[in-house]
Amino acid sequence: MKIKRVLSVTKKEFIHIKRDKPSVIMAIIAPVIMLLVFGFAVSTDVNNVRMAISDQSNSAESRNLIQSFENSYYFEVYNLTDNPEKAEEMIDKGEAKAALIIPPDFAKEIRRGQKSTVQILIDGSDPSVARTAAAYAAMISNSFNIKLNNVRYKNPSVQSAAIEARSLVLYNPTLESSKFNVPGIVGLILQNITIILTAFAMVRERERGTIEQLIMTPVTSLELVIGKLIPYVIIGMYDFTIVLILSYILFGVVIKGSVLLLTILGLVFLIGALSMGMLISTFAKTQLQAMQASILFLLPSVLLSGFMFPREAMPKFVYAISTLMPITHFLIILRGIILKGVGIEYLISTTAALLAIIVIIIAVTVNKFTKKLD
Repeated sequence: MKIKRVLSVTKKEFIHIKRDKPSVIMAIIAPVIMLLVFGFAVSTDVNNVRMAISDQSNSAESRNLIQSFENSYYFEVYNLTDNPEKAEEMIDKGEAKAALIIPPDFAKEIRRGQKSTVQILIDGSDPSVARTAAAYAAMISNSFNIKLNNVRYKNPSVQSAAIEARSLVLYNPTLESSKFNVPGIVGLILQNITIILTAFAMVRERERGTIEQLIMTPVTSLELVIGKLIPYVIIGMYDFTIVLILSYILFGVVIKGSVLLLTILGLVFLIGALSMGMLISTFAKTQLQAMQASILFLLPSVLLSGFMFPREAMPKFVYAISTLMPITHFLIILRGIILKGVGIEYLISTTAALLAIIVIIIAVTVNKFTKKLD
């Protein structure tokens, strides 16, 4: 073996790498981005759980209890109302993960030395958050009891309960992980397959030399995008239907809401995912670059969308990044319709955000195609 020949091959390979600028950028910058994003995002700690509060007592005692939840690191008071139904509606909409219901006679029972019962409603669609929130609520309630006893008896050793916090888990009372994971898997399957398929669409045309034929035709960029998306839309809807059927047969996941609404919103998300794949294919020059770019997009979407880790535990800037991903909003829609059985009136804000992101992706994709066709 001649070292000189080895070094010659090494030099030649460095020249190839230097010419492939997208791969160089990905190799140098991607690890730093992934470390920063994943280091903050990958956390199983549950804190800042948004809590709606229904204070029907409106007394000093009830305000002290609310203050105990506000001062904790675990809960973030989202909204105050005197109507328990509105508090539950906030959970339906996904605006809050828990709700504290304080009864009208809360203060009277405490002043009489009787035990008063408050109710903690918990969104069971995410079992890990639900278990932790229930434990935190019980801990804060016990701490509040101790404070009341210390004030009343001036004796820390007296531990007689003043309030009792009863937790009620909604949507998934048994806290089965499959009911939380399977809808998320449905969304990820739909996204990953369609993006990878379409990411190679324009690259394949370019490598085969047929892109020139498209340039010579009178087809517009929008017509080109739509024409290329239609076959993959059909394939994607077939996959979506099959996965939902198998989810019911194998895991017992029943769609509690409207199947028609789920299908329509699934089609909307599918178009967005396909457009994202098409956008990747316009930037990539080779199929290898298309695959690299797809992985660079798909991996963060898995970790930041709330599929694996609670978004409540993420720093604000990482949380903001996650809201820019279509899959984040689609997972909320999937779990809302499949697990909670909510209608479009509870998903308006999420659907609007999803549509806005998809419109932007499609606009950028069409614009990029226009530049190529010109």
